Amino acid sequence: MATNLTKKFRFVNLAKLNLAVFTLIFSVPVYGEQLTPPIPKAPGAEFRQLNQHLFEAAKKGHVKELKQYLVAGASVKARDRFGNTALLIAARAHKIKSVKTLLEFGSKINHQNLVGSSALLRAATAGRRKIAKFLVQIGAKVNLANKKGITPIIASAFNGDLKLMDFLIGKGGNFELVDNTGKSAIVYAAARGDTEIVTRLLDNGIDPNIRYGNDLTVLMWAAGFSNDVPENEGEQTVRALLAHGAKVNERDNRGWTALTIAAERGHLGVVKLLLAERADQHLRAKDGKTAYAVARQSGQKAIAKLLKP
Repeated sequence: MATNLTKKFRFVNLAKLNLAVFTLIFSVPVYGEQLTPPIPKAPGAEFRQLNQHLFEAAKKGHVKELKQYLVAGASVKARDRFGNTALLIAARAHKIKSVKTLLEFGSKINHQNLVGSSALLRAATAGRRKIAKFLVQIGAKVNLANKKGITPIIASAFNGDLKLMDFLIGKGGNFELVDNTGKSAIVYAAARGDTEIVTRLLDNGIDPNIRYGNDLTVLMWAAGFSNDVPENEGEQTVRALLAHGAKVNERDNRGWTALTIAAERGHLGVVKLLLAERADQHLRAKDGKTAYAVARQSGQKAIAKLLKP
């Protein structure tokens, strides 16, 4: 019995000795003390919070708050998770004073976010004409495109903003640039049935027979997609293109003409207009089908009746 107690005593003393040595060597605090010091606040946390407030103020157009955060240490170079600086955020908002304030504090006017959009492109896309004009006047690059190839002129044409498009062209904007899908400003305008913008671009000298995505001409775009707008607007766009020399019987890579496309889409008014302009309804696509066959296959009964041989 004594032997067992002796062994137990020796074991306890040995354990205490080992703990003491371990504590001495590795500086492990004794029981009851805090194992680690308090975790310090993340470096720059206050700075990041200021920048977040700056982004919110830019979004809301609060000029007074913008200045307060900038004076307090927020940076015009800070970016959100999309790569937007406060200037890019402000460019989509309503107040031009916010844009001016950020530029006064040194914001880079031609900075592009992760998708390549600049402040000018964001303003043009959002329909902020006043802000877009101001940015161009103080040095924004008028032809700077995003990663999809969208330029400020393409954006203004897509939005139907003739005044902004005219301004951008007057400042050296290239209205013939195409995006990554091969479409330029006139294609987007034609597809929307925006006769005013289409006519302005034609008057500026753009070739109505240039081919774009999938080998389509502008007339084909107008004939095919203008069915999504009021019919008279689509017809007016087609009429404007024809008046400026658009060739009525051009074919795409399938062998389809503007007439074939209009027939498939069910745009009866455009079909009649194209026929009046000598569109050849007997032309066959690569698969041997005529516009009549396509209309019949697509269930466009009125057009099929009109085109029936």
